[in-house]
Formats: sequence, structure tokens, C-alpha cells
Amino acid sequence: MSEQSEQSEQSEQERHPAPSTPGPPGTQALGRLLQGLASEMNLLGHGFAAASGLHATDVQALLAVMRAAPGGPGDPGGTTPGRLREELALTSGAVTAVLDRLERAGHVRRSRDAVDRRQVLVHYQPGAGRMAAQWFAPVAQRTEAVRGEFTVDELDAVARFLGRMTGELEDLRRSR
Repeated sequence: MSEQSEQSEQSEQERHPAPSTPGPPGTQALGRLLQGLASEMNLLGHGFAAASGLHATDVQALLAVMRAAPGGPGDPGGTTPGRLREELALTSGAVTAVLDRLERAGHVRRSRDAVDRRQVLVHYQPGAGRMAAQWFAPVAQRTEAVRGEFTVDELDAVARFLGRMTGELEDLRRSR
């Protein structure tokens, strides 16, 4: 084994040590792992924001708009500025500023709802994801590599855990 690959393997083990005892990690260890994951994801998001000339809040808004993308034929998709305000805990003025920046950058467009013309919908521009796709492709590759180390049952448990945690943290945030 080359010295460089030994160093790489050693630093990988230092960054992601195996549990010292068999079985699931305790509450504190699990909390630290979740904090580390959240921090790394946040830093990647900030890096993407900087690389694409956006604010970190713009990236969060863009992700929220992407999650509201059309679900199928007849579904206009999109979200409203009010829903973004609630989801991102921003003022109406801040949401307007974020949407103005995202629209100028070509990431989103605003339209009037076909049924209720008073309602504004925010839509993700399909071609706007090229830079994000390039930036986050290595994340997807690493996710796939790690996913391959787990059984289907293990992944089901991880997905269930992460889904429940996300829901609980969303409820907590909204209640505050």
C-alpha cells in the first residue's frame, strides 16, 4: 500500500471511527453524528451558494421551490411566497428580496395561479439546475458509494430514522 493511500485510509478512519462497542450508538454519540452530518451538508450548501453568487438563504429557498416541483400532469407545481416565508422563517420583505435574486439569476419564475389570479406561484426553472447538478454530483456519487455498504433492511431503518427526525425537528421549529 502506498504511503499516500495509507494516509488517506488513516484520515478516513480518524474522521469516521467505527463504534467502539457493538450495537447502536448512544444518544450523545448519535447526536454528534447527526450534528456532523448537518454541519457538512450546511457547509456544502454555503459553498454552492458562494460558487453560484447566491446567499445561503437563496439556496434554502431554491431547495424549497424544487421540493414543490410539479407532481404530474395537471399539477402546476410551485409554491407560494407565503409558504416560503413560513418554511424559511423570513419576513415578507426578505422573501421578496430572495425571490428577486433567484429570478434575476434565472433559477425561478413567478406566475399567477390559473384558478385564483390573486395567488402568486413560484416555479423552479428546469434548466437552472445545471450548476447545482455539477456541484452536487460528487455528493450523489459518495452517497451511492456509502449506500452500497448497507443492506436493504439497514437502509430502510436509516430512511425511517432520518424521516422521523426531520419531521420531529420541523415540528419543533414550527412550534417555536
